[in-house]
Amino acid sequence: MSAPNPAKSAPERITLEGNYVRLEPIERRHAADLFAVATMPGGPERYRWLFSDAPQSLAALQAWIDTVIAGPDSYVAIIDKRSGRAVGQQAWMRIFPEHASIEIGGVYWGLPMARTPLATEALFLFARHAFDDLGYRRFEWKCNSRNDPSKAAATRFGFHYEGLFRQDRITKGESRDTAWFSIIDSEWPALRAEYQRWLSPDNFDADGMQKSRLMTR
Repeated sequence: MSAPNPAKSAPERITLEGNYVRLEPIERRHAADLFAVATMPGGPERYRWLFSDAPQSLAALQAWIDTVIAGPDSYVAIIDKRSGRAVGQQAWMRIFPEHASIEIGGVYWGLPMARTPLATEALFLFARHAFDDLGYRRFEWKCNSRNDPSKAAATRFGFHYEGLFRQDRITKGESRDTAWFSIIDSEWPALRAEYQRWLSPDNFDADGMQKSRLMTR
């Protein structure tokens, strides 16, 4: 049995283009849009399970962007192609090209993305780039075990639950048990086909509502 191959490289700071969203390397120019989304009614609550808190000012968000650009993780801004505005963010984390393993994390999908294909396509673009372009074998999703919406999203997207890391972190003054999920390369071709089917414009009516749901199981 031959040894598995490493991935080609870590993801570079490039733009990934979809039908509904465009993923751009995060920069200060995205701060105003992201601050507007983070501070709209209901926006701050979406920071409940993130390691960072909701930004209290545009300057604070700009400083946070400076910090993550200089850090080990690779954040992108999620651009709604209809409006041209940044409506969320996500990041490549735990990047191990030598093991062909990578994580999507730091996910903040703002309220304008709710009940639209934007979040699903943002996830799909990351997965497709990791598996098809860079040759990763493993694509991870992790969350606080108490974050039921995140666990439900992971299952909907086709990730497999792998287990619980008890007392894994201390975040925001609380002990965090971390739930681990993954997709591996042998599972990706079938998932890719289903994502492409679901994201087709033919699957949405004139009001943007799905005609059929994503079937990853």
